[in-house]
Amino acid sequence: MSTWIPLESNPEVLTKYIHKLGVSPAWSLSDVIGLDDEMLEWIPRPAKALILLFPITDTYEKHRLEEHERIKMTAETEKHPADLFYMRQITHNACGTVALIHSVANNKDVDIANGVLKNFLKKAQTLSPEERGEALEKDEDFTAGHQELAQEGQTNADDHMKTIHHFIAFVNKDGLLYELDGRKSFPIQHGKTSEETFIHDAAKVCKEFMARDPNDMRFTIMVLAAAQD
Repeated sequence: MSTWIPLESNPEVLTKYIHKLGVSPAWSLSDVIGLDDEMLEWIPRPAKALILLFPITDTYEKHRLEEHERIKMTAETEKHPADLFYMRQITHNACGTVALIHSVANNKDVDIANGVLKNFLKKAQTLSPEERGEALEKDEDFTAGHQELAQEGQTNADDHMKTIHHFIAFVNKDGLLYELDGRKSFPIQHGKTSEETFIHDAAKVCKEFMARDPNDMRFTIMVLAAAQD
């Protein structure tokens, strides 16, 4: 298992990254300043994914294990959209790239030009979530792109190789709100949503993450949305 330099939660750098991967310049990432309804109205539309960066604490890990056991009981009977793109994170510190892949791959109207990401998604289409994670680790072009962009943030990424933060993505897939986390064995469904309510529905789940660690302020949120002129 290899280790990448962790990505910084920097929308300017991550926007440059997705464009380099082939995502259309019509889309970009920006910070979500607050989760109150009035603040969410400032988010550019259409918004296609929320990306949450949060601290991996003992409280969160306890919740994750309990959630795993609960969902494992129904995993064989729970149905997900056939084209839901979900992958496991095999590579250390690749969570930022995995979250971006989840965000783009599950939004068909986000155009992707020929290049690194389109090639990867084509190869990964018929693979299992675990095989997709392994394919990402072996993809030399993806590795090079990640490592290059990880060093463009405002902090020294090499000082944070043992990161305690984790990126995940929230998307609206066929009217259902999904949490896509490469550290989990399953995609997590959070109920019904719509294009109109997606941001507010995903924000509610982000608030639940924060409520589990109310004394920790190390949360940041970005949105993948239409680029602003």
